[in-house]
Parts: sequence; C-alpha cells; structure tokens
Amino acid sequence: MQVGFGAVASYPEERQGVGPLIPSVTESMRPLRQQIFERIRAAGTLPRVQVAKELGVSPASVTAITSELIEKGLIEEVVSVRDGEQTRGRPPVALGVRAGAHLVAGIKLSDREHTAVIVDFAGNLLASESVRQRQGLHELSEILAEVENLVARVTAKAGIDRRELSAVGIGVPGFVDAASGNVFWSPVLRERQVPLAAAAEALLGLPVHIDNDANLVALAELWFGVGRELADFAVVTIEHGVGMGLVLNHRLFRGTHGLGTELGHMKVQLDGALCRCGQRGCLEAYVADYALAREATTALNLIHHDRQSTGELLESLFEQAKDESSAARSIFRRAGRYLAVGLANVVNLFDPALIILSGERMRYDYLYAADTLAEMERLMINADRPPRIEVHAWGDLLWAHGAAVLALAAVTESRLGAGRDAAAA
Repeated sequence: MQVGFGAVASYPEERQGVGPLIPSVTESMRPLRQQIFERIRAAGTLPRVQVAKELGVSPASVTAITSELIEKGLIEEVVSVRDGEQTRGRPPVALGVRAGAHLVAGIKLSDREHTAVIVDFAGNLLASESVRQRQGLHELSEILAEVENLVARVTAKAGIDRRELSAVGIGVPGFVDAASGNVFWSPVLRERQVPLAAAAEALLGLPVHIDNDANLVALAELWFGVGRELADFAVVTIEHGVGMGLVLNHRLFRGTHGLGTELGHMKVQLDGALCRCGQRGCLEAYVADYALAREATTALNLIHHDRQSTGELLESLFEQAKDESSAARSIFRRAGRYLAVGLANVVNLFDPALIILSGERMRYDYLYAADTLAEMERLMINADRPPRIEVHAWGDLLWAHGAAVLALAAVTESRLGAGRDAAAA
C-alpha cells in the first residue's frame, strides 16, 4: 500500500478560498442562498456568471441573491484582474467574502498545551497563541480561567477587542455532545456531565460552540486541506488518546447523540487493559501515549524513571527502537497491530477514499510501518481496493483552526438566515 506523507507547518499562502468544494449535483437539497455563498467562499473569488454556471441556475437568481448578500455585508465585489493582465474599459468584477464582516476564535484544549487562533470571515489566519498547561485533571473553573486568558492573549495579538468576535469554537478531548454543548467525559476535566459551552458563553459574553477535538481535525482538513475535494474521508488522530473524525458526503458525521466515531473507545479486547475513560479493552488503551509509556515502564524496566514525563518516556522508547532494541520494537509492533485492527474496521464500516493519520505520535513511524498496513489489508473485506493512507504532521494549530471552522460555520448559518431565497431556474 502506498502511504503519502505531509508535513505542513501552516496553511499555504497561495490557497484560494476555504471550505469543501462540493459538486453542484449533490447540493440541490440545500438553500440556494447557502449554496451561492459557500461556492464563493470556496473559490475565493468568483464572477456571478460562473456561480450561475456551476450551480445550474439562472443569472437572474444569482444576481438577486448576491445583491442581498452584499446588502447584508457578507460578500463584496472585487476587481478580478490577474497580475500583468491588461484590460480595456471596465475591469471584470467578481464576488468574494467580505473578510472583515466577522471574526471568530478557535481554541483547542488539551492536558499538555492549549492553542488558539483568530480567523476572519474568509478563513484567513490573523493571530495564533499557545500556552503550556500542567498535566492532570482540572476543575471547570480552572478550564474557564484558561479559556479567558487564552482569548485575551490571542485577541491582543490580533489587535482586536474580545467584543469584536462573533463566536468562539472550542475543541476538547473526550465524549462531547456538540448540539447541547455538554462534555460527558474528558481527560482534562475532573467532573463529568459538564455544560462547558454554556459556562464559557456566560464568562465570555459570546456565542460558544464545542466539539470533540478529533472532529475538529476533520473539519480543518475539510476546509483547508486535502479533504476539500473528497466526499468521504476519515481522520485518525494519535496523541494523548486516539480519536477519529469522519466526513461523509462532504459533511462531518457525529451520530445521533454526537458521540459517534469514537474509534479510540472501540473495544479490541474483552476485559483488556484499563482505558483512561474507565472502561477496559479500548483501542486507545493499547495505542495512545499513556499505553505505550505503560508498556515501556514494565517491559524495559523503566520503573526507576517514574519522575520522567510521558513524553520523555516515549522519546526513550523511540530511541531504543531505532537502536535495534527488540523489546522496544515489540512494543511498537504490538501497538501497530491493534491500530491495524482499528483502521481495518473503519474501512469495513465506511469504505472511505482516504484515511489521514494525524497527531503528535505520527512521528513514531513504527505505528504505521509496512507490516502494520499489511495487517490492516489482511483484515479488510476488500483488500484489493484499500484506501489511500496519508500522514499529516500539521502541528497543534490545526486543531485550533478546526475549532475556528466550527465557529465560522455557526456564524455563517445564523447570518444567512431564511431571507428572500430566489428560486433556481
């Protein structure tokens, strides 16, 4: 199987537009106003006649709706002349999203480091910030104080006041119901059943939207990465835990109660190793960083290294594996086999065109070595047509960008409203 590798530190400067590039044939059930706006945002700039052509509607319909969107301050006319291009008479005019119409913040919470970004309405990054955190469980009041501090720092970097934000998106690991804004369980929170969105809204005085952090990586790929042109793909994150975000028909899939695609808590061993969620036999309990550190502590007799952090233990394990230590390599090999089971189940259930492996632990190439991918193929129903596998090392800001997308999508939906939707002709 071919594995593609990406090591992207930031989003490309030459990127034109943001958001999924959805074929018009799949959009017919969505309001025309939304189709037009999102088509313009995805392209960056687009002439009216091209909007009508791509969506298969009359130019009059496009003109009526775009005039209303201009009136609302959501899009604007921009001169569409390429560098070095000569024109006579009136220069051609295209439509683009009015970048300054709305600003949003995206925040990713973790037990190692919190990250935040400020993004404008067109998806452009204005500022970013990161703050190291102490490990362990936190009270809700502590998390809220950290969120407020991070928002203050990143808005100061962007040169704006907090009140200029239209919304805030927050990504948090664990079991999250995005619709209700509740966190049922998270490795960063001491309590369970936490109304995080409502509490953050009350503190910040802004609309707050939350989701599982792995879902936000999938949203970031859908809006900024290779997922823009794919109808179906999966993102598997391996960091302090194992997460998954799934995109089906260009839309993030969450499940009925918002708790779907919890790959890390799929059971791979009855009465198996203890997972940090409190249950046993979860995939995460064999693949995540704390699982590898637990194996290293016993198998490599590193008990006397109890003062080392998990990260330091893993670096020691990785170095020993590179130095041909059979014990260290067997730990990665075992974790890789469990990962192969999880990936094969994803393929058998959803048949995605692409699986993106993301997260800090993707530096440990033993997890996705050739024998791991071969094991995955052996467990697949249709091994003759395996999905493409890509490894993306975006860095922590990717998660915050996904949180910003969450806020952007909510703001867009609320601002577009029902309106005077012209009929497609």
